[in-house]
Amino acid sequence: MRRSLSTGLPALGKRALGAVRFSVLAAAISACGIQGAFAEDYTLGAMDKLRIRVAEWQTAEGTVRDWSAISGEYTVGASGGISLPFLGSMPASGKTTSEIADEVALQLQKLFGLPDRPSASVELAQYRPIYLAGEVQTPGEYPFAPDMTVLKAVSLGGGLRRAESGQRFARDFINAQGDSSVQIAERNRLLVRRARLQAEIAEKTEIVVPAELKNVADAPGLLESEKALMVSRDKRQKLQLTALAELKALLQSEIEALGKKSVTQTRQLELVMEDKDRVDVLAEKGLALSARKLSVEQRAADLQAALLDIDTASLKAKQDVSQASQDETNLRNDWDAQLAQELQNTEAELDTLSLKLITSRDLMTEALMQSADASQMPRAGVIADISYSIIRQKDGKSTKIAADESTPIQPGDVVKVEPTLNTQ
Repeated sequence: MRRSLSTGLPALGKRALGAVRFSVLAAAISACGIQGAFAEDYTLGAMDKLRIRVAEWQTAEGTVRDWSAISGEYTVGASGGISLPFLGSMPASGKTTSEIADEVALQLQKLFGLPDRPSASVELAQYRPIYLAGEVQTPGEYPFAPDMTVLKAVSLGGGLRRAESGQRFARDFINAQGDSSVQIAERNRLLVRRARLQAEIAEKTEIVVPAELKNVADAPGLLESEKALMVSRDKRQKLQLTALAELKALLQSEIEALGKKSVTQTRQLELVMEDKDRVDVLAEKGLALSARKLSVEQRAADLQAALLDIDTASLKAKQDVSQASQDETNLRNDWDAQLAQELQNTEAELDTLSLKLITSRDLMTEALMQSADASQMPRAGVIADISYSIIRQKDGKSTKIAADESTPIQPGDVVKVEPTLNTQ
């Protein structure tokens, strides 16, 4: 008789032992996961996640084969089914995990003609979420856990929403008031800047205080700051104009000096030309040496070249004077254009701030009115209660169930929290 190499038992005993081990393995697989007594009776729905594992005991070989192609996690779709390899779409909504396991095992046996039915284990990997709505601090979708009650669910959402009524209006008023204060301060600075620009355009040395700032406490400080800026800008412009004026005066002096030098050189050239004429007459009569004639001509040429250099230098100096005058004109024009542009930008900023101030004041007025309305609401004899209800899907229909803090909830439930006013 053939014996097992590992145990020394007969082959039949090995198969029996393998079957026992397979039964224990299947039981262990079914016991693991998050499902307990609640999950055993729990009917599946859309968004539930399942973990499926299939194993087959092969009697002929006495071994266990794991169906890894089938095993894995699956999510119940919106249509209420799961899609498995080989088996295709399988209805799951409204069924228990045990029913799904039996169906998977049966379908695999039929599909592949297996002599022994495989063991399928289906466990809940994750319940479908619950939803919080109404007077909850953070409404939304939350994961479900076994033994969850309405109170536990509300605690996931941060508890009940804090009463804000008057506090919210007061906060809105404070925010609008802060924005308004910042905008008023910015407007005051812009008003003083506009007054300073207008004074610079009019070439005045003093800034006229705007009428809007007559009774403003920080107006003197703003005026001093703008006054210092105006003095600094005026000093810089005057220094530039003075430098250009000095350059023009220097060039004009150079032109005058060159003119005097030209007169002197011209007079010397005239004398040399007279001497040259006399030498030419003597040379024709044979009374003057050729060396003397050449010397006179060389001197005349040198004087003519010097006069040409003087004329060139004088022309260059006149061009520099013209350029300095143009620079002076450009400086004044650029200064006027800069002032005009700054004034235009300041006016635009003032218009924008005026609109923002109107908005902030409207918000402050509305917050005050709302706060006043809230403060006038009756308080004595009025008690605010919280009511709970559960919206549950059953057979494709929504059912509203009255609840309290200890009411257990199920996966997929919508917990609705609503305030009610009770008078005494």
